[in-house]
Amino acid sequence: MLPSIYRPAETFVLGLLGGGQLAKMTAQAALQLGMRIAVIEHGENSPAGVMTKLEFPEGWKEAGQLGQFIDASDIITLENEFIDPHILDVIAEKRLVWPSPATMRLVQDKYTQKQTFAAVGIPMARFAEITTKQDLFDFGAEHGYPFVAKTRKYGYDGYGNATIKRDTEIDMVWRRFMEGEEPRPLLAESFVTFTKELAVMVARNRRGETAVYPCVQTIQQGHICVSVLAPAPIEEELQRRAQEIALQCVETIEGVGVFGIEMFLTNDDQILFNEIAPRPHNSGHYTIEACHTSQFENCVRAVVNAPLGSPHMRVPAACMINILGERSGSGIPDSVVDALKIEGVSLHLYGKKDARIGRKMGHLTATGATVDQAFARAKSALDGIVW
Repeated sequence: MLPSIYRPAETFVLGLLGGGQLAKMTAQAALQLGMRIAVIEHGENSPAGVMTKLEFPEGWKEAGQLGQFIDASDIITLENEFIDPHILDVIAEKRLVWPSPATMRLVQDKYTQKQTFAAVGIPMARFAEITTKQDLFDFGAEHGYPFVAKTRKYGYDGYGNATIKRDTEIDMVWRRFMEGEEPRPLLAESFVTFTKELAVMVARNRRGETAVYPCVQTIQQGHICVSVLAPAPIEEELQRRAQEIALQCVETIEGVGVFGIEMFLTNDDQILFNEIAPRPHNSGHYTIEACHTSQFENCVRAVVNAPLGSPHMRVPAACMINILGERSGSGIPDSVVDALKIEGVSLHLYGKKDARIGRKMGHLTATGATVDQAFARAKSALDGIVW
């Protein structure tokens, strides 16, 4: 059995690749456990960077700054999947970094990700690699329209996705992704008609111990998650099946850390894998208030190989609503007074300097006796925020 490398009595520094809101909430969990944090990001005063004197604002693409960050850290984790695995290889020569470069190579490219999980029988929509424009026409002819074209890397919140409804749209999609200054390789997926979008968070440490969180429903608008309902309002058997699929995904890639697995529930009660995020995930924010151990604390515990905390909910129900930018300008709301008056609601503002339409500026989590009650509380609090 591999021991934990975390010693609370010593000065232990957890390095965070990235300084956004996910890093900020991970840092809060690390500080609670008596650690210090180091943050590397492209720019000063990121949400996590302001929390530490060990801030490296020139970013991981600058070799000297990366070296200083590595030297300052005892162990390193990341807040996004867009960091080149070669950077992780450089880090791994001197420090443990989780998820590992090998895991990241399996999940960063979405086509490789699909191949990896399909090979072990995880259910998903039909998919194919796209290397030529004709491949898109062939996919549509074989599997029908509509279907989805996706960039294999660097897509999130709908960026890098296009739904192709008929063959006359293929030229436009090809030009958008493949004929610019930096062509972006594609894959195609059959369009899934679903009744709900589901997600499950899974934490796993180096000993292979796991913590599987409840299955939740995510509600999307414009490819951006606007709210999360916990637990998902579906039958318990379906919840368990989603948890089993999520756990199988993480074990297949030998993941260490915390992972968000997104799935579709179809009209005939099939659960199909959609994507995996090798990091804390928007669908797990509710765990801070609603679960015995948050996704962020279990992320920290997992990467330092400590025992994992309970993922079970300590309240009957919860709802998370994202606070999205409604305009360009200051990232600080004019008033949150009315939101703070709502019973059972917790407000999280990320400290981003600038807002833009659709940007995640914070979130609200409400707990309650039922999902409906929790949602009503969170919605009332959201309505109370003045921009």
